[in-house]
Amino acid sequence: MVTVHDRVLVAGAGGVIGRRLTPLLRQRGYEVLGTTRSATRADELRRAGVTPVVLDAYDRDAVVAAVAAARPRVIIHQLTDLSGGFAPDRQLDTLTRNARLRTEGTQNLVAAARAANVSVLIAQSIVWMFAPGPEPHGEDDALDLAATGARGVTVKGVVDLERAVLGAAPVRGVVLRYGWFYGPGVSAQPAGTPGVHVDAAASAALLAIERGGPGVYNVAEPSTYASTDRARRDLGWDPDFRW
Repeated sequence: MVTVHDRVLVAGAGGVIGRRLTPLLRQRGYEVLGTTRSATRADELRRAGVTPVVLDAYDRDAVVAAVAAARPRVIIHQLTDLSGGFAPDRQLDTLTRNARLRTEGTQNLVAAARAANVSVLIAQSIVWMFAPGPEPHGEDDALDLAATGARGVTVKGVVDLERAVLGAAPVRGVVLRYGWFYGPGVSAQPAGTPGVHVDAAASAALLAIERGGPGVYNVAEPSTYASTDRARRDLGWDPDFRW
């Protein structure tokens, strides 16, 4: 059982959600460690009261060793690689790199979590990957496995991430399927529907530590596309949360 004051490792703590999540965790009373690839970001994390762990998510041995040394009860996986941008000539490369991180980085975190006897692994996924069908989509609806091109690349990465996390037993695996982000550090409005404010997304990760049973939760604002009843009911999640 996870309790307040336990140690939480946020993988990708310097990212869009990580920057909003770490102060929530600290305010709640957790001891927070955060991974980053950048020494500069490490200094930023330290100033924010987070113990930095400089780490290459693709180096399995380094990930396993770092998690063993950190001894967290919880890992929150917020790793993404969108640094290539979305210009037309870069979009496919960016999505391919991000999908690779979802596949390989997640596998390394799962291996590390098992080896270190972590209790809970919570991972960031996305909600707009459902196969065509009746809406709103619930968490048990099929993903778009027939997709091709850039969408097909993204679907594969999402499927690999979710299978790894949900199959991480004895670690409790929780997947949060976020809507399109907006808010501080992103844009004033979501890029698509459904959206989710970064503060509300971060709060879902915090709630998942203490209230989330294993499985998948759609985390997005109300829309005709996806149902968020499970997150509201089981996590007590509020899409209007801001801090």
